[in-house]
Amino acid sequence: MRCKALLLMVCPDYCLRMKPIYTAMYPFSTQTLAMHHDHDHDHDHKIPSDVALRVKALEAALVERGYVDPQTLDAIVDTYENRVGPRNGAQVIARAWIDPAFKARLLDNGTEAMAELGFGGIIEGTGVTVVENEPGLHNMVVCTLCSCYPWALLGLPPGWYKSFAYRSRAVSEPRTVLAEFGVELPEQTQVRVWDSTAELRYLVMPQRPAGTEELDESALAELVTRNGMIGTALL
Repeated sequence: MRCKALLLMVCPDYCLRMKPIYTAMYPFSTQTLAMHHDHDHDHDHKIPSDVALRVKALEAALVERGYVDPQTLDAIVDTYENRVGPRNGAQVIARAWIDPAFKARLLDNGTEAMAELGFGGIIEGTGVTVVENEPGLHNMVVCTLCSCYPWALLGLPPGWYKSFAYRSRAVSEPRTVLAEFGVELPEQTQVRVWDSTAELRYLVMPQRPAGTEELDESALAELVTRNGMIGTALL
């Protein structure tokens, strides 16, 4: 289903034009999907049958009309799921932890600084701002309108990030949402929520874990998680 979900996200305009076709075949239900906590990794959750059927119908229609190539979609999914994942973002954060000059440039202009590590091309056309967690301040990222997300740095977005529950509650009750992810913050800690858009994405720089002074850049990158860079986990 990852490939099918990706199809809906990469072809939004055509999906809107195709809506009468798949709506007629498989009408939308009125059920509400609750946000779930995935502990920074994916689980095999059962997708409602009506959603799965609608996605299959849409994919079949797009393929039949020659708008998409299934092999191309599979390649895109493989790239973001297996070859990108959160590795690129983790590399950026690890470099910032060990290189104060790079960190300063990253916080000043994330897009330009990431280009130094070879990520300029894959994020071209989209600005990336890096926000730093520090004592007394915790950042978290959301996209209230849809599911804008730094794919090139974090890979495929988790299901909960795209859910209406997260998109609405992250803004209205961020501390409660964080607590559901196991993030308990002191009362005096300020929580700042950043709303990503199609033109600007945000990446959280987590605080460097204590006791890691002897680790090199590669080892530090292994400590950085996807949820940590969204702001829904502590390292």
